[in-house]
Amino acid sequence: MTAQKISKERREAIRVQKMYDRIAANEKIMLQKKQRRENAKAARALGVKKNAKSEWHNKVARICSLIGFFLVWQGVCMLNSNGAFFNPTFLPSPADVVMTGYKYIQDGTLWVQIWSSMYRTLLGFALGVVVALILGILTTSFQTMDNIISPILNMIGPIPVFAFLPMFIIWFGIGEQSKIILIAYATFLPLMTYTVDGINNTSPVLIRSAKSLGANQFQIFTKVIMKSALPNVFVGMKVSLALTFSALVVAEMMGASRGLGFMITNARNWFKVGDMFLAAALIGLEYTVFFSILTALEKLLFKWKRSGLSNAVET
Repeated sequence: MTAQKISKERREAIRVQKMYDRIAANEKIMLQKKQRRENAKAARALGVKKNAKSEWHNKVARICSLIGFFLVWQGVCMLNSNGAFFNPTFLPSPADVVMTGYKYIQDGTLWVQIWSSMYRTLLGFALGVVVALILGILTTSFQTMDNIISPILNMIGPIPVFAFLPMFIIWFGIGEQSKIILIAYATFLPLMTYTVDGINNTSPVLIRSAKSLGANQFQIFTKVIMKSALPNVFVGMKVSLALTFSALVVAEMMGASRGLGFMITNARNWFKVGDMFLAAALIGLEYTVFFSILTALEKLLFKWKRSGLSNAVET
């Protein structure tokens, strides 16, 4: 009996020891997982800090680049103030351009020109985006629509957008309609290509996964395909924006009485070079504002998107 009792106590001790070993092992695993989570969190925080620091350095470098450009421009104009290299009238200094803008702000005419161009840009760009998205969705969803639309676009696509301006003026008149339609057409062509490419390049794995979870065709298109295509759409919008402003200037140079493009044409007729530089600078500023808004919206919607060499290399 004594031997059996000792054997039973030994088995109980072994069982208790094994239980304590399992508890210790589980605690060790939990500590390791916790440590890995903390390391990952610290790495992400360090990465965010490095990215923020890098972005700040990039912004400072770009600002310094612009300041340096204007300082060099001002310096060249000051050296050429007595006509040592060329006629000073041909290249006004940044200070002269700013004074010209200040004069037009005082008499209230500058805001009219800026708003006219901004209004046409907003309306034409929005119209072009809507039409590109609708036709892009139709051509990728229905083969019949693709057979109808694609040959027409392939035929008129290579024709320069600005070749249509005289036709648009004849068809739609010399007012706002022809200008807005030209801007919308310039926006529409490249954006539709990016839209179709984004929809067609949706990963089949995502579509099959959605189907396996019971999603219907409408849900697959709205929740999977369109969300997958949106980054491409935003790239197309940013590419189209440059063509939008090109079309704006050309449209305002022909048959307009207001706008920054008209301001350049009017300055050419009266040989006001300062006005030309002012209008060109304001066009560039408007483009920068629109592009920055699109970029900020893209970053807000696609926080998960990481691109570039700096994000491809783990540190």
